[in-house]
Amino acid sequence: MKQRYPDKTIGSAGLREITVGWSADPFSIRVMREHGLDISRHRARLLTNELLKDVDLVITMEKEQSDIVKYSFPNFKGKILRVGEYGNYDVPDPYSKNIKAFEESFELISQGIDQIDSHLMQPEKSAENGK
Repeated sequence: MKQRYPDKTIGSAGLREITVGWSADPFSIRVMREHGLDISRHRARLLTNELLKDVDLVITMEKEQSDIVKYSFPNFKGKILRVGEYGNYDVPDPYSKNIKAFEESFELISQGIDQIDSHLMQPEKSAENGK
C-alpha cells in the first residue's frame, strides 16, 4: 500500500495486547522482501481509539475481525473494511504456518487491495468495468 499511495500514512495494528512489540514473522519478512518491501523493523501495536481517529480506512483480513473491530469501536464502523470484501473472501492468518501460507496470504491481500483500489480509490474505473 505504501508503494501505491506514497502520500498516505499506512500502518498496522492488531487486536491482541499480548502481541504488542512482537516483530513480524520471519516468513512474512521473507515474502515481503521478495516483493520489494522491507518490514524487518515492523513491531506489532494495539488498535486503539487514538489510532482510529487518525485513519481514513481500516482493512481487516477476516470478516470476524471486521465484526470485532466494529463492535469494539462502534464510532468508527464506517472506516472498517475486510480486504476481501469485494471478492467475498477472508485471508487466513498464516502465523505459525509454512512459507506457502504466507505467499498465499500475500496474493490474497494483493488481490483485495487491487479490488479496494478500483472500488474506493478509483470508483470511475469500477463503474467502467461494470464491477
